Amino acid sequence: MRIGIDLGGTKTEVIALGDRGETLYRHRLPTPRDDYQGTLNTIATLVNEAEKATGMTGSVGVGIPGTLSPLSHHVKNANSVWLNDQPLDNDLSALLQRPVRLANDANCLAVSEAVGGAGLDVVFAIIIGTGCGAGIALNGRAHAGRNGIAGEWGHNPLPWQNEQERQFAQTVPCYCGQSGCIETLFPAPVSLPTIAMSRAMPVTGKPLFHWRVREIAPQNKHCNAMSNVWPNPLHT
Repeated sequence: MRIGIDLGGTKTEVIALGDRGETLYRHRLPTPRDDYQGTLNTIATLVNEAEKATGMTGSVGVGIPGTLSPLSHHVKNANSVWLNDQPLDNDLSALLQRPVRLANDANCLAVSEAVGGAGLDVVFAIIIGTGCGAGIALNGRAHAGRNGIAGEWGHNPLPWQNEQERQFAQTVPCYCGQSGCIETLFPAPVSLPTIAMSRAMPVTGKPLFHWRVREIAPQNKHCNAMSNVWPNPLHT
């Protein structure tokens, strides 16, 4: 049996898969924000629940925001900032008494799409959740790059910023220390009042990303095409 953990900033979910890839068990719990030990305990609880429900012991892999530094082997670049600079893989291995493998969640998504979805040789997979990131798969394998963040796009500056966005970037810096990052404006839990302040838009619950693409589409033919084929990708 294989046990997978999706460690998000809002929820942590477990899935247990059988030998044929069938789902044996699935459950989620809230992620204890700003609590590293609580996060470890939540993952351990989910693994134990899965094994109790199935009566089997499984290998464990965890998809995480950010990645492991190739130098320190600690987590870096996680928007769940309480994970940064922590030896998450070693701590989980000690807690669960078995090897635990970690991988960037967006890279996991890219590989999943390459292998079991679109089946393309090159996949760029975007996650817009509690954070905003992306991963790359080449020929069915994750392309992490030298620093482990090859697909990362959330800390590029938001393009075509208007005056309100520039003011917002100066007022609300990103946790990474930069300003104007895509992740500052586009994670799913961003509140409508915050979006309204940054975009000077009415608080209506209108899909933010679609609204943004429609606004900039006249300046970019690719965005124009996206707005036509992807009419409702994200509701805030």
